[in-house]
Amino acid sequence: MTNGRGADGSSAADPADGRGAADRDAVRVDRVMDGLRAFGANYTEFTRRFAAWLGLHSTDAAALVEILYAEDQGAPLSPARLSERVSLSSGATAILLKRLEQAGHIVRTRESTDRRVVTLRSSPDIRPRAMAFFGPYSERMAEAMAAYPPEEIERFEQFLGTLRSTMDALLANEYENGGPTPPAP
Repeated sequence: MTNGRGADGSSAADPADGRGAADRDAVRVDRVMDGLRAFGANYTEFTRRFAAWLGLHSTDAAALVEILYAEDQGAPLSPARLSERVSLSSGATAILLKRLEQAGHIVRTRESTDRRVVTLRSSPDIRPRAMAFFGPYSERMAEAMAAYPPEEIERFEQFLGTLRSTMDALLANEYENGGPTPPAP
């Protein structure tokens, strides 16, 4: 997963051979990738703790977070879109939604002119609980980002957008059927 460097970023290459800058850039990329991986792992752990706090299975909590986030973005999810977001089959998603509905965490509505379209909404009871849990997270993230000038945040936003597009393309193409063909033993 790395580019062959030690944990301290050292390499056997002699900086005098003209590769010093390239090696430093590669080490920087490794550090950024490690930071993104660590942030992802921490966010996964945060969601796991949210699940435990609500007494839910982690997959149910991840789905609930997706529903809440989509609502906050003004684009509530359909069951099919949620299924994609949490990587479950439509049948498994239907069972998950039934559990969340029975627990009083979500409601299914028909808001579209096409009455067959179901929209997923958080229940009035869950939103204050989610805000209580995620409030400190949101505040700390806002404080951390406030330390950077708007131009830097904009560049980081572009960078993350590029990484996301790259990952979306990989998942849709090279990894569509589970991944590349493994090498022969």
